[in-house]
Amino acid sequence: MDSTAGGRMARSEKHANSGKSTNGAKRSTSATRSPSESTSTSTSTSTSPPPHLARAGAYWTAAAVALIALWTSGAPSTSYPLYSAEWALTPVVITAVFGTYPVALVITLLATGSLSDFVGRRVAILLGVGGMLVGTLLFALASDVVMLFIGRAFMGIGVGLALSPASAAVLEFSKPGRARVAASTTTAATALGVVLSALTGGALVQYGPLPLALDYWVLVAVITVVGVLAWFLPEPAKSATSATARPARWRPEINIAIPPGQSLIFATAALAASIAYMTGGIVLALGASIARQLLETQNSLVVGALLATMFVVAGVLAVATRLLGPRLSMRLGGFLAIGAFVLFAASASLGSVILFLLAAAFAGGAYATAFSGGLGYVSLHAPPHHRAGAISAFYLAAYAAQGAIAVALGLIATLASLLTAVMIGSAIMIGLSAVLVVLTFLRGRRTGAPTTRALAAARDSPADAPPRTAK
Repeated sequence: MDSTAGGRMARSEKHANSGKSTNGAKRSTSATRSPSESTSTSTSTSTSPPPHLARAGAYWTAAAVALIALWTSGAPSTSYPLYSAEWALTPVVITAVFGTYPVALVITLLATGSLSDFVGRRVAILLGVGGMLVGTLLFALASDVVMLFIGRAFMGIGVGLALSPASAAVLEFSKPGRARVAASTTTAATALGVVLSALTGGALVQYGPLPLALDYWVLVAVITVVGVLAWFLPEPAKSATSATARPARWRPEINIAIPPGQSLIFATAALAASIAYMTGGIVLALGASIARQLLETQNSLVVGALLATMFVVAGVLAVATRLLGPRLSMRLGGFLAIGAFVLFAASASLGSVILFLLAAAFAGGAYATAFSGGLGYVSLHAPPHHRAGAISAFYLAAYAAQGAIAVALGLIATLASLLTAVMIGSAIMIGLSAVLVVLTFLRGRRTGAPTTRALAAARDSPADAPPRTAK
């Protein structure tokens, strides 16, 4: 009896001590937890993740970044004649201001072309939007030509940082089965950006109270709105391949990221982009002066509307030809560019406004088809973990060519005449366009490598599409 009772008492005491120990541990944990930790714990269970744009919102925000990039690029175009008159600037100085932008952009692309493959599309885009904002503010406040040079440099840096990741993001946020449309969306967005720069700038320069500042303040407001939207961009899903294939750290370096064995593919795409941007550069740098001479008018809105003709056509054709294969699109762009510069040379020599409008329309078609074809060609062949770097190399070639021809033709216009510059520029562009047409008939791929059509089918398949972001 005694032994049984003793056993019961021992078991009872052990159970009681165990309960006390557990309760004591709970009280001790509760007592040692700080109020901030307690609040953090309760808050973390009730708060949701930071808000992000849904796929569609991210897609159009990335396209809007491409839009403001080209709006920023073309914003000073209708103001150049006023700067020339206000500060007695020669054509070579004006084209040097224009050329500062692609030079700064090329240097930025060389140093940071693959940045967004490492830090993410959102961070790179936000850095670029900040650069565009600073450059536009400098133009709005400019009191001499030095501020124009500095402002154009910041514009080039901003666009160099933002345009490649924005183009890659448009592709990566495109819906399953519609990846091939992404290049056309980017082309249409950039064309619309130039149209807005020409029309808004022309109207505000001609009729606004501050002809050399108001259009830039409008652009500052637009950039700010797009920047706020870009703050909420999600990061596209990264595949396991991209996570393991890239180096662990990024540092500024010259890296043009041409995929191995695809030199001819890249050369064809880069030439197409160069022709598109050289066409745009000639129109933006010299088009205002040509239009003023042909029309014998000083109305900046009329001149801006003439310049916008090219990019209105570009935007329409970018949408209309979105289903063309990249090589066919580049080939069409080459033929249209040849027609455009034959007409530009004829309009300048004959003094015909009708021929100038036709030339601008052909140039718009060349810009849309050559650029979207080249961008689609690069995007389809570039590995996902090097996509931004490859697209940066694509833009690098385009802007380097644009800057070179703009400065060269400005120098010729200063030393000889505007007509001589137009004739020489037209001859160069016709020759390069003919080379592009020939290259589009050549196959630049290794034996056994997938065709562009096969790559497009794989890229467009829902299984390959990135997962939807949370709404």
